[in-house]
Amino acid sequence: MKPNKAIALHWDPRLDQAPELSAKGSGLIADEIIRLAKENNIPIRQDNDLVQIFSLLDVGESIPPEVHTAIAEILAFIYWSNQQYADIFDNK
Repeated sequence: MKPNKAIALHWDPRLDQAPELSAKGSGLIADEIIRLAKENNIPIRQDNDLVQIFSLLDVGESIPPEVHTAIAEILAFIYWSNQQYADIFDNK
């Protein structure tokens, strides 16, 4: 079952102090966010609680310090995903 809401985060540690919300939407917009992420090999994490929290932000708004722990968990997931992806191609 596809989620009916999606958000996208962007963070360049060289330029940004904190990640920011780069896209959000529900229904067809959520489907498009997910499609673009898959098309561009961007790791996807399904977490309805985080989507609900981050959906309260405006696009372009930085993630508030109160949820930085959640962001750290997401970054750990992304690093893990990237390593798994690299391991698959290194073993071919």
